[in-house]
Amino acid sequence: MNNIIIKSEPVQNYLKAIYASTNGDEGASQIDIADLVGVTPSGVSKMLRQLERKNLIRYEPYRPVHLTESGRRIALETIRHHRLLELYLLQNLGYSWEQVHQEAERLEHHISEDFEDRIDALMGYPQFDPHGDPIPTRDGRIPEEVRTTLESQTVGACVVIRRVTDENRDLLCYLAERGLRPGVVLTLDSREPFGGSLIVDIGEQEVRVSPEAAKHIFVEEVTEPVPWSK
Repeated sequence: MNNIIIKSEPVQNYLKAIYASTNGDEGASQIDIADLVGVTPSGVSKMLRQLERKNLIRYEPYRPVHLTESGRRIALETIRHHRLLELYLLQNLGYSWEQVHQEAERLEHHISEDFEDRIDALMGYPQFDPHGDPIPTRDGRIPEEVRTTLESQTVGACVVIRRVTDENRDLLCYLAERGLRPGVVLTLDSREPFGGSLIVDIGEQEVRVSPEAAKHIFVEEVTEPVPWSK
């Protein structure tokens, strides 16, 4: 495939958005794609036709969109760049975790594969970015993302935070102030009535979390004792 096509920023952004919007075998909706790339639905349709002609997606008007193997490979390579850059910016350049997403968005299209390999090796071949999202491997393998939210848990649940959404800087600041980062183990102690805050225990600390914020915290049940962390 023409390398110019692969390195095209709009192409990479669309393929990444389609990958992020894909719901199993159901594919990605054009509304979700439009929302992620920040264009109108009519603008999405025009670009999708171009991607279909390049054999990067399978597309029919008014039907869910599916990536081809070539499209998926480009999407995962772009995501790999992004997530490695996030971690590199945090660990080596002094960025905070609420700053790295926007900076990585700008840089992900412009680094070489050699630069990617060098920062990967420098950081010890990490598996996750600062927000807990898995980093695709060089050959395009990626574990399934945790999709169970803190908001969906019942009182008494003991869970570990695996990842948080990273697009909203204010949300990331809110979570950081409360110590809610990937790797933290917590117990859902109670819920305030009438849609109020979730009360969680982190070690001996009690923390209030708004229901809206809890929808952006993804967790796994703790089945064995886990040391309190972070």
